[in-house]
Amino acid sequence: MMKSSAVIDQIIALLPAVSAQHKPGSSLYSFMENVSIGHIETLFSDKDGQKQDFGPFGALAFPYRKMGAIDSLDLFGLDELILFSFYWANRHLYKKTLDIGANIGLHSLLMSRAGFEVNSYEPDSTHFQWLQETMALNGITTVNLHNAAVSDKEGEAEFVRVLGNTTSSHLAGAKNSYGDLERHTVPIADIKKIVKEVDLIKMDVEGHEADILLALGKPEYEKVDILVEIGSKNNAEHIFNHLKEIKGIHLFAQKKGWNLVEKQEDMPTSYLDGTLFISAKEVMPW
Repeated sequence: MMKSSAVIDQIIALLPAVSAQHKPGSSLYSFMENVSIGHIETLFSDKDGQKQDFGPFGALAFPYRKMGAIDSLDLFGLDELILFSFYWANRHLYKKTLDIGANIGLHSLLMSRAGFEVNSYEPDSTHFQWLQETMALNGITTVNLHNAAVSDKEGEAEFVRVLGNTTSSHLAGAKNSYGDLERHTVPIADIKKIVKEVDLIKMDVEGHEADILLALGKPEYEKVDILVEIGSKNNAEHIFNHLKEIKGIHLFAQKKGWNLVEKQEDMPTSYLDGTLFISAKEVMPW
């Protein structure tokens, strides 16, 4: 039987060649998703975080963490593997990146292993502690860590921690949450200040993405590519309308096999639709 690390290596290597089949629910997508689940569990269920080979990124120490109903194994879903593959495929294209909504650091770790200089932003204090530990366990020194959220202005804001699923925690007003909640104030970084000199952003901000993206204009969008999860139909509408007014900026949707978004109905409206890629490039660089 093929080793789990070899299977994941092959999936990551294959993904750029089949980018048109990345649409959630496609036959190939479903097959790779089913294949990867058990192998990821084999590799990263260890609470002590023993190092495991992870494709071209080398050996990773990534301890098992419980985050309410979600755990760290969920951070290796196929949509995430697609992004990891994108980082590696474009390791010579990008230099400086932002990981906005860094969680416990898996994307930041792999961006760093791809050779990027990374600035990571994570407002949840527990996740931030685990993010620090992730970097230390892997000897990463090229990631700058910020225990803060990102928005359209600098300052402070109320943060809602969703105890039943801490990966769903968010800035107050970004979305509705239920169950046991904790609320406290977190520092906010201004996207317009931190985007300077950056050429790639990965953004997963639990409903706050429209506030951030609408704060950027043509000068920023001409210089930076953005991978973003859209959390609602309302956010999708605002983002689509904002970006269609900026000449030369293109949207590519995973749910369309990374083809161009031509109308509002093409936009992703939840994590189930995968990622949106925003760029001045005329094609997505797979």
